[in-house]
Amino acid sequence: MHLYNYSLLPSSAVTVACVGQFSGTKAQEICVARGATRIELLRTDAQTGKLETVAETEVFGTIRSLAAFKLTGGTKDYIIVGSDSGRIVVLEYDPATNGFNKLHQETYGRSGSRRIVPGQHIAADPKGRAVMIGAMEKSKLVYILNRDAAANLTISSPLEAHKQRAIIHSMVGVDVGFENPLFAALEVDYGESDQDPTGEAFNSAEKMLTYYELDLGLNHVVRKWSEATDPRANLLVQVPGGQSATTDKFDGPSGVLVCAEDYIIYKHQGAKEHRVPIPKRAHPLADPDRGLIITSAVMHKMRGAFFFLLQSEEGDLYKVTIDHAEEEVQALKIKYFDTVPVASSLCILKSGFLFVASEFGNQYLYQFEKLGDDDDETEYSSTDYDNFGAGQDPLPAATFRPRPLENLVLADELDSLNPIIDCKVANFLGDDTPQIYAACGRGARSSLRILRQGLEVVEAVSSELPGAPIAVWTTKIKAEDEYDAYIILSFVNGTLVLSIGDTIEEVSDTGFISSAPTLGVQQLGDDALLQIYPRGIRHILADKRVNEWKVGPGQTILACTTNKRQVVVALSTNEIVYFELDLDGQLNEFQERKDMGVEVLTMSIAEVPEGRQRTPYLAVGCADSTVRIVSLDPDNTLETLSLQALTAPPSSIVVAEILDSSIDKFHTTLFVNIGLQNGVLLRTVLDGISGQLTDTRTRFLGSRPVQLTRVPIHGSPAILALSSRSWLNYTHQNLLQFHPLIFDTLDHAWSFSAELCPEGLIGIVGNSLRIFTFPKLGSKVQQTAIPLSYTPRKIVVSPEHRLIYTVEADHRTLSPSAQRKLLADQRAAGMDVDQEVADLPVDIFGLPRAAAGNWASCVRIIDPVEAASIFQLDLENNEAAFSVALVPFHEHPNELYLVVGSAQDTHLAPRTCKTGFLSTYKVIENGRSLELLHKTETDDVPTALLAFQGRLVAGVGKALRIYDLGKKKLLRKTENKSFATMVTTLTTQGSRILVGDVQESIHYAVYKAPENRLIVFADDTAPRWTTAACMVDYQTVAAGDKFGNFFLNRLPKSVSDEVDEDPTGASIMHEKGYLMGAPHKTNLVAHYHVNDIITSIQKVSMVAGGRDVLLYTGLMGTVGVLVPFVSTEDVDFFSTLEMHMRTEAPSLVGRDHLAYRGSYAPVKAVVDGDLCNQFALLPMQKQGQIAQELDRTTAEVLKKGETIASSSW
Repeated sequence: MHLYNYSLLPSSAVTVACVGQFSGTKAQEICVARGATRIELLRTDAQTGKLETVAETEVFGTIRSLAAFKLTGGTKDYIIVGSDSGRIVVLEYDPATNGFNKLHQETYGRSGSRRIVPGQHIAADPKGRAVMIGAMEKSKLVYILNRDAAANLTISSPLEAHKQRAIIHSMVGVDVGFENPLFAALEVDYGESDQDPTGEAFNSAEKMLTYYELDLGLNHVVRKWSEATDPRANLLVQVPGGQSATTDKFDGPSGVLVCAEDYIIYKHQGAKEHRVPIPKRAHPLADPDRGLIITSAVMHKMRGAFFFLLQSEEGDLYKVTIDHAEEEVQALKIKYFDTVPVASSLCILKSGFLFVASEFGNQYLYQFEKLGDDDDETEYSSTDYDNFGAGQDPLPAATFRPRPLENLVLADELDSLNPIIDCKVANFLGDDTPQIYAACGRGARSSLRILRQGLEVVEAVSSELPGAPIAVWTTKIKAEDEYDAYIILSFVNGTLVLSIGDTIEEVSDTGFISSAPTLGVQQLGDDALLQIYPRGIRHILADKRVNEWKVGPGQTILACTTNKRQVVVALSTNEIVYFELDLDGQLNEFQERKDMGVEVLTMSIAEVPEGRQRTPYLAVGCADSTVRIVSLDPDNTLETLSLQALTAPPSSIVVAEILDSSIDKFHTTLFVNIGLQNGVLLRTVLDGISGQLTDTRTRFLGSRPVQLTRVPIHGSPAILALSSRSWLNYTHQNLLQFHPLIFDTLDHAWSFSAELCPEGLIGIVGNSLRIFTFPKLGSKVQQTAIPLSYTPRKIVVSPEHRLIYTVEADHRTLSPSAQRKLLADQRAAGMDVDQEVADLPVDIFGLPRAAAGNWASCVRIIDPVEAASIFQLDLENNEAAFSVALVPFHEHPNELYLVVGSAQDTHLAPRTCKTGFLSTYKVIENGRSLELLHKTETDDVPTALLAFQGRLVAGVGKALRIYDLGKKKLLRKTENKSFATMVTTLTTQGSRILVGDVQESIHYAVYKAPENRLIVFADDTAPRWTTAACMVDYQTVAAGDKFGNFFLNRLPKSVSDEVDEDPTGASIMHEKGYLMGAPHKTNLVAHYHVNDIITSIQKVSMVAGGRDVLLYTGLMGTVGVLVPFVSTEDVDFFSTLEMHMRTEAPSLVGRDHLAYRGSYAPVKAVVDGDLCNQFALLPMQKQGQIAQELDRTTAEVLKKGETIASSSW
């Protein structure tokens, strides 16, 4: 069995971000690492203030750190990447190719994310002269950056700044102007702690702030200064320094801010220390003794000033300022600024935006309304304390009152699925393809996301019409007009013309004939209009004079196609009549007519290319299921050049020039799009020189005949295809995309441009007129978020009721009843309770923190059709739910029960609980409510539940048990206690149960009903930390582990048959165990490193009539599929293509692809589809060479990849 791995949605988590002028212009961009495996460049749109993706590249490695730097006097920022490749890489963004170029790649260590191999920390000198790259422990290397005579960036050999037995917590470049570059590191020496068995040395170990100086004259690094700081320090922030380039003033005092638990400390060599407390929330439920740390920080320089924004683990932003006279610090001040989601990185743009790369959930872009200088917030200054607060003595507690946003306003939001905890696939909305229901998020910002395949559509106008039109057009009056002037609606017996202004109203003086249906409308030449109707053509001139051409008696026009200079009509006599606009603006008929010999169903010509008189080709679709290319060139006008046979009669044809860089990087390609009456779309390339049709791609769109329309999208031509579902074929980032629209089924559509909607589409749905736009081009899915109260733990779907059941639980927080009790106790004790602060929205300010062992949990029912929560049951008595299952017990076959596995007073390390529960709820009111039947106590946490042959199978700690329904509690029928650590996953087929152990991979168990036995008969040869599993067939299991690996295990068929043929299981029980485990072992069929922790795997069909695929989700927001190959020919083809791509498209961060995909075990029987997809981005010459090696054309290679991708979703 061989599989093809393909990312439907790449990881959306931002692990690290930096800001800079990467394009070399004044505009700033944000460079982010998504899921640690993709580099993406984001830019704010100057008009809308929204974030847009400029470029993105898969790096096939793990990005550990990013830093932007600019050479002295330069205008362009470069990106330095620290990764698991053991190499430092300098990247440059090239706007011309819209991609990243690797300028330098220097090897310094082994690959992999190791403790002593640098890459975890990067610190750049503020003047761009050097960069320090550090490991988590011991190793630090300094590289000198410069430019050569040709102004190209150069990088030196590394200079060592190692310190043995030192753990590095943070690293930053110190701003010293143009003196020797200086780097600061926060280090702890563990040498003595390692040798001391008493633990005293550990408790007295000092955390040192150390300065490393790069002596540019002597070309070596020295440890310049070291001083002990707060032992709980965790983060360093650079303070501006050095003299200004224009004046003699100093930009700042230089040095660093040391962020420690509860305190911010300013430190610098030879300077006085300043310390201020971090203000804590004055929240009635807050624990005053709980420490507070800073998790992310950003410094922003303005003209003659600077400030810091520091963010605490609660999400609160603090504004920190330093009062200084030249290089002397006079005061360090801190005040509350605003509250935003907890971020892994913060970036401030000079245009007044703050980018918050959230740790979990969506990323946000905020705009600064003000800088918080003139508000009423209490400001705490180091001058308020003795000796500027320096020393280790505790300072008086500082507090603030949290409030909604005042200084920031939300400008944009980027959807992110990170983290996906659980996922199910079902079709509740009646689409052609199923939806993905993903339980995402953490804490109060959690949500259930409904993912629907397709482009999101925003409807601007919906208007009812007196009848049902059969077609719609819009047109300008003059070629230079910016917006459309008329909407033309064609009905069965007439035409309606509407003018577009402040309002849309009917007009009758346009020159259009209204008593007949319209076949075509065109703005012709500079200022004329054209209407084609069954009996003729009306050429309406600018002065409202009309030139009319009529067909002969007994003839009608069946089909037509037009552009600005050419008109072609097909008559009922099977003749084609060709007209062309002359230089005087007159429409002239070509003297000869072409008899096609068969009925013409549809025709199309492309737009006139710029600088040309005409387009040279006409595509004609005939009733004999053929498409013919006819020449319109003056040398051989109306001569047939080529013919293509079709599988069904054509219903619509559109010829369009569209840029697809996978075919031609520099020029547009002429595509002939052919819609067939059986719902299939063909896309063929028309050779611009010979007129031959090549490289045909097919796709099934729906059950209705396909109607095609050419529409402009962002100024480029695109194709709208209408069937039982509407599709858009458009160019995004120079690659052709083909996505369905999430919208009502359109009968006809056209482009629409007006002042309020400059780039939209107008369509007909029945007897209503719709105007709509596409806000998120490039996104494959629409996300609908349903908010949850706590972190989701598990979800189950009920196909019968079309509902979703979730269990949610959060640790170290208080349940609503515990919160109410605490507030009541405070009031009873005569304390003032600030109810307004207690009632602040938890999705912004977070759930109240509590000590370990406190839980808040609930059971929820969600209606996906309404996209709303319809029932919520909060668990009391510090109970937390961890598992859930819908069980039809065989004694009550017509009733459904929801069993929830929960535990009371649970502690995670070590894992203990007071008591576990299996709560059985009766599903009532068509599944929309729950009624508690009874609770069954267990001795451990029930971590996995599953319906099994009319009973319940439960993984309770290390035991596997089967329960049946009793009147007062669940009745334990049988159990097996042979599992090593903890049961995490359960799947079943027949009488076989596959059990995933948290540390010991997958076990095969069988239930033998005659003897009432649960017997484990097979397990894995390797211990794997199982996170998710799914049965592929009766003998095979697909699973993921916590190190980001996917594996496929298969039981030998002989063993499987032997187990099934033993009615009592006696022979299995007495077999001797092998390798300290079960008597039989599974074989490893496939293995692959996904680089994301797999949280769910399902075997589903994602396309109507398509093959089954394995759909998996990853913790960082990845949604991917593993598509099985159906032939050995495909296996050989893609394996060879992957081998070529490894050499021709090396990783941007220098990681070896084979080693990366085999990080923990060699990759086996899986082809990396994401790497194969990079073939479309290669230069055309390389594409040709690889295709030649594969004995294919470039088009055939691209077609193969496209076919397998379209079969997956």
